[in-house]
Amino acid sequence: MRTTFLIAALTLFLFPLVTVSPAEGGEGGQAPARTPEATGSFLTGLDDLPLTPGLREIKDAGVVFDKPEGRIVEAYAEGEVSVAKVRSFYAATLPQLGWRAEGPGRYRREGEVLSIGIRAAGKGLTVRFFLSPD
Repeated sequence: MRTTFLIAALTLFLFPLVTVSPAEGGEGGQAPARTPEATGSFLTGLDDLPLTPGLREIKDAGVVFDKPEGRIVEAYAEGEVSVAKVRSFYAATLPQLGWRAEGPGRYRREGEVLSIGIRAAGKGLTVRFFLSPD
């Protein structure tokens, strides 16, 4: 547990992010809508945040803190999907779940802020999800 926390804490400072921006293409500049039910996978600690199809959670890399001021959740997923696919999936899915886009890779809902960062590596990529109180 202590090792997992240390790794997660270091990752906060060392993980270079490529921010996610709204998708291009699709009708009216919007990606086709997808429902969370279609994905089948959700992140630990973020049970209402679906994973982009093709991504799988890195289970031991995440951290969940629940405190009076709100929850702090950091989770990671990886897979061989394109950055564009991840961007378009979250641009289409998160508004359906009540999240409001505030900028590239940044969403707000009910006093919480969700940041999504993408790091491409070879054929695959790693996605970092970070939820914190407003």
